[in-house]
Amino acid sequence: MVDEIPFYEIRLRGHLDERRAQQFEGFTMALLPEGETLLSGPVVDQSALHGILSRIRDMGIPLVYVRIIQPPTLAP
Repeated sequence: MVDEIPFYEIRLRGHLDERRAQQFEGFTMALLPEGETLLSGPVVDQSALHGILSRIRDMGIPLVYVRIIQPPTLAP
C-alpha cells in the first residue's frame, strides 16, 4: 500500500498579492470575501509543513488556522 500525501488547508488573514502567492508553489489559492486567503495543497511531511509555516511567519502574515484535509480521491 502506498502512503498518500496529506492535503492541508492553511487560512491566512488578508489577501496575498501575486508576489507573495508565488512563495506557495503547488498550492491552490482562494481569496475569500471575509478578507482572508485560503491555501490548499499537498504537504509531503512535517518538515515541509514547518517550512511553510516559517515562511508565513517570516512574511508577517497572521495565521488563522491549519488543518489536514482528505487528499482528493482519484478515479481507479
